[in-house]
Amino acid sequence: MTNICSENLVESRNFYTKLFDFGVEYDSDWFVHLISKDKKLELGIIDRTNEIVPKDFQNNPQGFYVTFVVDNADEIFQIAEAEKFEIISEPTDTFYGQRRLLLKDPNGTLVDVSSPIEGFEF
Repeated sequence: MTNICSENLVESRNFYTKLFDFGVEYDSDWFVHLISKDKKLELGIIDRTNEIVPKDFQNNPQGFYVTFVVDNADEIFQIAEAEKFEIISEPTDTFYGQRRLLLKDPNGTLVDVSSPIEGFEF
């Protein structure tokens, strides 16, 4: 399970549930727990100013990104465009066999959405 610190839990919850296969397992004013419909992936969104988040870690994220491997990055791109989410890079084919889309979530987290390119071989 990964937790993302947020200044706006509702906006963050909507970003991840609209783009990915998450349902809301728990929703409060300080924490949102998302779980994939197949129950294999969990994502927490916590109010960055909550007392359980140490003060030194209540800043915007830097130096990491979250990757979601999906069946079709282009479909996620279409949803992101329709929802007016911040798109850093439209889907492109990479040298390592992935079709990759980069988004910025409402908290400033870089989100890599990748899908395998069918038939790709190194």
